[in-house]
Amino acid sequence: MSDTPTSPPLPELVRQVRKSREYKRLTDAIPYTRFMGIGVENLAGEMLCRMAFNPRNIGNSLLPALHGGTLGALLESAAVFELLLQTNTERVPKVISLTVDFLRSGKPQDTFAKALITRQGRRVANVRVDAWQDDRTRPIASAHALFLLSEP
Repeated sequence: MSDTPTSPPLPELVRQVRKSREYKRLTDAIPYTRFMGIGVENLAGEMLCRMAFNPRNIGNSLLPALHGGTLGALLESAAVFELLLQTNTERVPKVISLTVDFLRSGKPQDTFAKALITRQGRRVANVRVDAWQDDRTRPIASAHALFLLSEP
């Protein structure tokens, strides 16, 4: 499931990134995250997702405000990366359900997200994600997701 000729298959790439913490290798191997400008970073010892601002992500040009779909993409991606990098799953987890709460307008700037696995079984995991911009204590969106995991 690699999109570049030099990338190993996704399960091997995930294993390598878990060890090396070179998150960019993983996000660059996924066309959707590259297109959306979503990356995984280690900021102050914490794994966070960042969606770099791009004018095409604006949904309401009068405010201007980020499109809700771009925020949903960030939240889902943060949850998937958390599961890929913090569990033993070898395949991309499949979304069973995803509920997003839009709390305030997203400004035209970089947006951060942090996922937390709240419960994990052998086949299913619950993940909570918050997204913010200037102030982590004032999230602009949050999500609760249920994922089907593959067994190694």
